[in-house]
Amino acid sequence: MILITGASGFLGQHLLRQLAAENVPIKAMYNSHLPESDIQSLPNVTWIQCDLLDVFAVAEAVEGISEIYHCAGKVSFESEDQNSIQTINATSTANIVNAALDEGIRKFVHVSSIASLGRSDIDKPLTEESYWEESKNNTAYARSKYLAEMEVWRGIAEGLNAVIINPSIILGEGDWRVGSARLMPFADKEFPFYTEGVNAWVDVRDVARIMILLMHSTISGERFIISEGDHSYLEIFSLMAKALGKKAPHIKAPHWATGLLWRWNWLRKKISGKPATLTKETTQTASLKCWHDNSKFLKAFPSFTYTPIEDTIREMAKAYKQQH
Repeated sequence: MILITGASGFLGQHLLRQLAAENVPIKAMYNSHLPESDIQSLPNVTWIQCDLLDVFAVAEAVEGISEIYHCAGKVSFESEDQNSIQTINATSTANIVNAALDEGIRKFVHVSSIASLGRSDIDKPLTEESYWEESKNNTAYARSKYLAEMEVWRGIAEGLNAVIINPSIILGEGDWRVGSARLMPFADKEFPFYTEGVNAWVDVRDVARIMILLMHSTISGERFIISEGDHSYLEIFSLMAKALGKKAPHIKAPHWATGLLWRWNWLRKKISGKPATLTKETTQTASLKCWHDNSKFLKAFPSFTYTPIEDTIREMAKAYKQQH
């Protein structure tokens, strides 16, 4: 039996759809609420509510499980979450790793992030051999994913058969109100400003496919950067605008302007109570030029082909327009 943590999340839902086609029993774990979609009625899927911070509930959920896909994690770039996010992501991962060791599961696939590689040296491409160093370029979310990944490495040292993926920014159809999917309505509103930042990007369906490939492989004790390639934020937003028939960003935002933008969003959040579209950390990250080497995974799986990011964005835009 397979267990997916964070099955109601963006990546979890896509992974669940692909695994459901394999006709094997699956426990789909969620924390607070089920997704509002037809995914609830997938065959061979049993939904279970579980707080990963509850050691006893986690141990019970893992009973009888042979494979675990650990997708769960809190994503936030809000200043008030900087302390809690580290505790949540690291502790929940420690709990699921400990339960997996006790149960003696066959294999564990952990979803980390390229953020866990750190950004202390952005002048050269990051690789799987990059080591974490504290830096002003690292967000609280990045630190939380690093600490969570350390729990998996600790589990591997204790005998856990596990592999780690470090996905780049994941794009695809999802809840347009949260996560990277929020970039599409952002582009739809013809936001005029852009930064010179560069980051790595990947299709959510590719990430799910890769997780399944690694689960079925003999690879263990390794981590892999998962990325279609590096693209500037201007390129990504321009592709989104084109796919939506909207005007692309055309005004380069100076540093002082990005500072004003995140402060205005912070004030608007305090007044309205709605999540901030931009935060200090997201504007900081969008201004960095980070390069990544994705060759390790492609050498391990030479027949794998990433979905071109242009195709991903085109399909996202199609889905977005159908729903709006």
